[in-house]
Formats: sequence, structure tokens, C-alpha cells
Amino acid sequence: MEPHRSLESLARELAALPCSLGPVRLIGIDGHAGSGKSTFAGRLAEALGGAPVLHLDDVASHEELFGWEERLRAQVLEPLAAGRPARWTPYDWVERRFGPERVLEHAPVLLLEGVGAGRRALRPHLARLLWMETPRARSWARGRNRDGHALSDFWDGWERAERAHFSSDPSRPFADTLVRQSSTGYEWSSGAGATAGTSPSITDGDGLPRA
Repeated sequence: MEPHRSLESLARELAALPCSLGPVRLIGIDGHAGSGKSTFAGRLAEALGGAPVLHLDDVASHEELFGWEERLRAQVLEPLAAGRPARWTPYDWVERRFGPERVLEHAPVLLLEGVGAGRRALRPHLARLLWMETPRARSWARGRNRDGHALSDFWDGWERAERAHFSSDPSRPFADTLVRQSSTGYEWSSGAGATAGTSPSITDGDGLPRA
């Protein structure tokens, strides 16, 4: 399938999808840590006219890098499914505690960004799953370089945790859309042909929050 290069056209496609969580179209943006998910989510949110973005980094914690499923369900998924605002408490990675409650009103499109956004427990609630097609080694190297030597121990633990997560609960094989960053912006491919015939190991070649 030929890649597309207009975020506006992707935004129109997402906005036209059926609702998947009450009155909301929940769009998952998954990929390896350091793959550029947060930056892409921000730009896609702009193309959607200011759609809200929920970062899974704010739902996870040092003790629960991937064990945040129940917290997300209770604080975000169930209220939005019922047409109520979500009330959630973002995690402070410096203070190592959950902060004051925030309110997330339901919107036509909500972007859920972070490693694990396409996990099996979330997929039934997603209108679309996007995967950032940046190889794992490149993503992790970018993340380590961004965060510096002071967080090298964190990254050592993160890489082990991410490997274990995607080994038991992979997202990419279930992605509806693959997103690649190019020198001029982003390219994306959607539909059955997007992942067909492509081995999941493409993400294995040549990982802290806000990845």
C-alpha cells in the first residue's frame, strides 16, 4: 500500500471512525520507547483541531511500568464509556507519587499514547491502533541519548520490562496503521496491507517516560 503523507487526511480518517468508547473514538499510538510517539501524538492532535492526548507515562509509575491496566480502566475507560468525564491522577516521576486529580472531558477523538497502548486489554476499546515504525535499537538509543547518563539505570530496567511486555503482549501485529518518520514529516499506511507480509522482527533492528 502506498504511504500517505498528510496528517490532515489521517485526522479526517480517524474523525470519521465509529465511536469505540461511549461517545469517544479512542486512538492508540504505540511503539518502542524513544520511537517518537509523544511528538507524533502532539502533531496529530493539532491536525484533529486540538484533540486531547492522554500519555500512558502519566498512568504508569516506577513500581508499575506496565501494571497500570486497572488504574486506567477505573479512572479513564469506564467513565468515558458511560459518557462521564474521566478523573485521573498523573504520576510525578521526580517526586515518585501520584499528583492532584485532573479532569478529562470526553471528546470526539482521544489519543492514548505510550508503550502498551495497543495491549490486548485495550484493543476492544480502540477505534484505531497506530504503531510507530521505528526500530527498537534506534528508539532505545534515541531515548537514552535524550535522558542522559543519569537515567542509564532506569533505561536498563526499562529495556528488560519492555522486552518482556512485547514478548507476551505484542501490539504491532494488531496495528491498523504504521507510521514512519521521514525527513519531511511522517508517512503512514493503513489497512490490511499495512502489515501483511512484514515480519514483526522489523522493529528489532537497527524505551523513561515521554517516549
